[in-house]
Amino acid sequence: MTTTEPLDVVTLGEAMVMLVAGQPGPLEQVEIFHKRTAGAETNVAIGLARLGLHVGWGSRLGQDSLGRYLLDSLRGEGVDCSRVALAPGERTGLLFKGRVLDGSDPKVEYHRAGSAASRMRLDDVDLDWLLSARHLHATGVFAAVSADSFEVSRQTMRLMREAGRTVSFDTNLRPTLWASTEAMRAGINELAALADWVLPGIEEGRLLTGEHEPEAVARFYLGLGARLVVVKLGPDGAYYDDGTRSGHVPASPVERVVDTVGAGDGFAVGVISGLLEGLPLERAVARGAWIGARAVQVRGDTEGLPTRAVLGLAGL
Repeated sequence: MTTTEPLDVVTLGEAMVMLVAGQPGPLEQVEIFHKRTAGAETNVAIGLARLGLHVGWGSRLGQDSLGRYLLDSLRGEGVDCSRVALAPGERTGLLFKGRVLDGSDPKVEYHRAGSAASRMRLDDVDLDWLLSARHLHATGVFAAVSADSFEVSRQTMRLMREAGRTVSFDTNLRPTLWASTEAMRAGINELAALADWVLPGIEEGRLLTGEHEPEAVARFYLGLGARLVVVKLGPDGAYYDDGTRSGHVPASPVERVVDTVGAGDGFAVGVISGLLEGLPLERAVARGAWIGARAVQVRGDTEGLPTRAVLGLAGL
């Protein structure tokens, strides 16, 4: 879909095809897999589009069946993919995801090295298209994929903030993609300093800041220039601080944890959509907690992301 209406949100990043095991057990013994989309940025794009926001996603995919599948899937969700390039001779990233029955983190095996998205550079980004949006969402995942993707993240965040747009940043750590913990800490915090809204998980915040309590983690990022910090506390809800108002939002009830992957992306969908719609801060964070809770009760990354109608029935 290519929208003719102004974009509410743009996000840039790598999408991958996810093959989800149809049964528990070691991946090498699984014979049936189910194909799904995966990617922190595209999860958020899909979630925001389902809520009626006009969302654009920019990236590079291989000109292969996997790339075409991802493109068709994102377009089918109503996401503007007009700035996604299909690169001849390059590969689309792929991952295998195990199936667990006890709510623990499933085994994930990535095949993304040298992917088309990892070669994305700033001159692949249509800057007029980027700046046509009122908000940019960035994550620590795409920034970690390659030196080029880090530079794309840094420059687009800087450009959007200088243009007076808002920028959100989910730290979303992937330690195996970084050369060292020190490099990850320095890189992620450099990007966080370019964001208006910073969304770390509590364990991520502790690793990145050296602080232990959510209040101290929030103060650290406010000190770097953020206007709002929301610290995700998992089953304990979330803590927010915008420099003048702070508070705690309890977690939404969860009957059974099925799969925790994608919960942070769902949380981001709730907070971003709420703030862009002008909801009071506490209500926006509560929406994030509710969507995050839905995400952990389903097996895929996006199955729990609600439509506007479902959100309305929940009074959110």
